[in-house]
Amino acid sequence: MGFSTFMASTGGRAVRIIAGVALIVVGGLLGGGWWALAVIGLVPLVAGVLDVCLFNVLFGQPLSGKAVRAS
Repeated sequence: MGFSTFMASTGGRAVRIIAGVALIVVGGLLGGGWWALAVIGLVPLVAGVLDVCLFNVLFGQPLSGKAVRAS
């Protein structure tokens, strides 16, 4: 499971945080109905900050990035 392992790594955590911030910035700059994009950007941002990986649940692995790295 290369993808889920990467997403639980420190690099994957950084990617989730950067993607979340990028979505929030783009949604905020475009305004109007694009605010929905900013709200959606909160999901990867919060997941990265809290070190949880929502993709891992789809692959039958623990939600916590720390638990995946330990195994």
